[in-house]
Amino acid sequence: MIENKKDLKETLRIERAKYVPAKVYDRIVSFLCYNKEVPIWKYQKLLRKTEYHYNNKRRSLWHSLNYLFYRRRKNRLGSKLGIEIWENSFAEGLQIHHSGNIVVNGMARIGKNCQLHGSNCIGNDGKSLDAPVIGDNVEIGVGAKIIGGIRIADNIIIGGGAVVVSSFLESGITIGGIPAHKLK
Repeated sequence: MIENKKDLKETLRIERAKYVPAKVYDRIVSFLCYNKEVPIWKYQKLLRKTEYHYNNKRRSLWHSLNYLFYRRRKNRLGSKLGIEIWENSFAEGLQIHHSGNIVVNGMARIGKNCQLHGSNCIGNDGKSLDAPVIGDNVEIGVGAKIIGGIRIADNIIIGGGAVVVSSFLESGITIGGIPAHKLK
């Protein structure tokens, strides 16, 4: 959770390295060609700034107004990209590989260094408000859905198209299928 400027800067530094090339020439080419990483990185910066002001909005009117400003910008860009992520859902290190149809419930809690490959849904099951709790270093494949008040351990790979409706508490496994089961 981003509570101060130091946390915000550190989170942005970690996540920037996943989107912005190290070499200046590559950065210029990426920007001029408007590579897919450019708008996704803009969205992610807005998400993190929104989180910072959201977590501090009780401290001052300035944070409250900035929260509304950044949330509006995040939501507008998110609607163009097809990404809907609520504040404080992800710990630092989030990486979105492809935009389009990414929906994350505001009650979901996802650990550090999560990778989303696109067309993902992380949400409740419609019967209760319980949302998934996902550990650190989880890679979520294209089209994978994680539904309900379940728990996913650290270092798990969720295969493309998987529908996860039950908990997986064993670390370091690969899961996939409909409904998801342990593959290896």
